[in-house]
Amino acid sequence: MRWTLPNILTVLRLLAAPGVAIAFLYFTRPWADWFALVLFLSAALTDWFDGHIARTWKLESRFGAMLDPIADKAMVIIALLVIVGYSSMSPWLVLPATVIVFREVFVSGLREFLGSQAKLLSVTKIAKWKTTAQMVAIAVLFSRDIFLYHMVERMEGSGGASVDAVLSGVVPDTAGIVWLGQLRDVAGVLGVTLLWIAAALTLISGWDYFRKAIPFLKDPS
Repeated sequence: MRWTLPNILTVLRLLAAPGVAIAFLYFTRPWADWFALVLFLSAALTDWFDGHIARTWKLESRFGAMLDPIADKAMVIIALLVIVGYSSMSPWLVLPATVIVFREVFVSGLREFLGSQAKLLSVTKIAKWKTTAQMVAIAVLFSRDIFLYHMVERMEGSGGASVDAVLSGVVPDTAGIVWLGQLRDVAGVLGVTLLWIAAALTLISGWDYFRKAIPFLKDPS
């Protein structure tokens, strides 16, 4: 195993994955959401950089090829668990998240079973698209909760009547409550939509991997 720059970035991304969940144990919201968002975005950027550096500088290695998809899956699955858990188990998030987790477990099982033949399940363009869609959706969903909590903070200390007056446009929105609410709504719709798109791409790529593996799953006649 060589400790090249791409491999170091991959290991750091893997170690950062549980940090997304741990942030909610040690920080209050919305600071936990901010920490998780920054950590997730940093990990997503290293995902692009380590692959680009490895190809450009010819630093590709078997260790990196093995660990890179594991780091991606760990980051995505842990982030989804956090988002779903703090969304009061919204079915609009639970269903696509379940599809994504199921596919990752299923494909990992296929790779393990195929062993030396696992190279047949090399990453496809659709798989790359689904990973990109997953990461963008998760980042947007983290930002949705940030907008929500900053909106709640600005509402604190105000009477119900004054908040209603601001939301209805009777009183000027000097605290930016309406603006934050609109950003929260846009981020919520966009994040959920992207997550469903990611789930659809996840199913397509999972079926593609399974189709390629079928000849190796048949018993000898």
